[in-house]
Amino acid sequence: MASSTRPRVVVLGAGFGGLTAARALGKDADVTIVDRHNFQTFLPLLYQVSTAGLAADHVAHPIRGALRDTNIKFRMGSPISVDHKNKSVKLDSSEVLEFDHLIVALGSATADFGIKGVSDIALGMKSVHEAIAIRAEVMRRFEDLCRFEDDTRLSLSVVGGGPTGVEMAGALAELKRGPLKNDLAHAADHIDIYLIEAGPRILPMFSERLSARAQRDLEKLGVIVLTNTAVQEIKPRQILIKGGDPIPSEVTIWAAGVKGEPTGGLLNLPLAGTRIDCTDTLQVNNYPHIWAIGDINGTKDSKGRFYPMVAPVAMQQGRWVAKQIVNISKGKSILPFKYRDKGSMATIGRHKAIVQVNSIQLAGPIAWYAWLWLHLFYLLGGRNKVGVMADWTWNYLTFDRGNRHIMDSM
Repeated sequence: MASSTRPRVVVLGAGFGGLTAARALGKDADVTIVDRHNFQTFLPLLYQVSTAGLAADHVAHPIRGALRDTNIKFRMGSPISVDHKNKSVKLDSSEVLEFDHLIVALGSATADFGIKGVSDIALGMKSVHEAIAIRAEVMRRFEDLCRFEDDTRLSLSVVGGGPTGVEMAGALAELKRGPLKNDLAHAADHIDIYLIEAGPRILPMFSERLSARAQRDLEKLGVIVLTNTAVQEIKPRQILIKGGDPIPSEVTIWAAGVKGEPTGGLLNLPLAGTRIDCTDTLQVNNYPHIWAIGDINGTKDSKGRFYPMVAPVAMQQGRWVAKQIVNISKGKSILPFKYRDKGSMATIGRHKAIVQVNSIQLAGPIAWYAWLWLHLFYLLGGRNKVGVMADWTWNYLTFDRGNRHIMDSM
């Protein structure tokens, strides 16, 4: 690559990291971004689509819309191979893209930890399609329950006590207590919601005090929180527990973990577990012209741990890699990546949330409003922001959720 020319950069994946890197490089490089969808999904609000709080199109933004007024090119497709010798990547459309730098930002996929029944029976939470499937399944089972006037019960289970699982369980509880109760109180009263966590407490990334507060808030909403409960197998209507009694579960939602997107393994790159093995500069080991960012990045921090699979990490890495590529094109040296942890937050329900930023810990309405504002701030597209605000305002004022449609493929 001649120093006088603009570097050619191909970015695989238009999630938080990929899109951030592409936009940061737009003025200094010839960038092509590749994604199998023509839209970016705002994953932190996907659970609200699953629980009828938001319309599906409010959490999806056209990638070309995000790239408007830039010179960045977009290709819809998936990478199928990388030619390391000739520095090119082949897409499933048969198009071949040449690069000076390749940024792999393919994200993550649901991890089943080898537990039987997860992939076949449980419902994942990684795409708009999966969110609509969860919503349809919950509403379909509710309609089934409405046929009974006896004590027949419907059990909904969320496996995984991290932020995604906690937010999903809380949203299901509010769906039951508000809209479904207004639709048919007898049926809503016969719905049980379980949150199942293998560890000793939910939200282990938060302080014990905030974790306990979140559990109390969930239990006030009627969620049955089960800790120290390891799943052995998922069956069509129940969950088998290691060393315990089975838990009834008509609908099982899997929020217990993620792994590096398996597509990364097709690119003939070194792996660290399910992630791409990288140095502390985020360059792939033995391939200095290839970078990995976000959930698929396998760099370890100073404590020997992988970086968290969350949007702030991906966005910081995206901006950082863009800066390093510009530095390389100018003949400057590059530096190791350092993550600035800006804190964690999780919402449980109306006026119920927790926020932890270093020593600052917040809970209750203040934390809830902070959560709302921050998610609205990072949401792409003016139309999406207005749509989400309209849905949230309607839900808040009426205790209703207007997106209770059964709109899956069945």
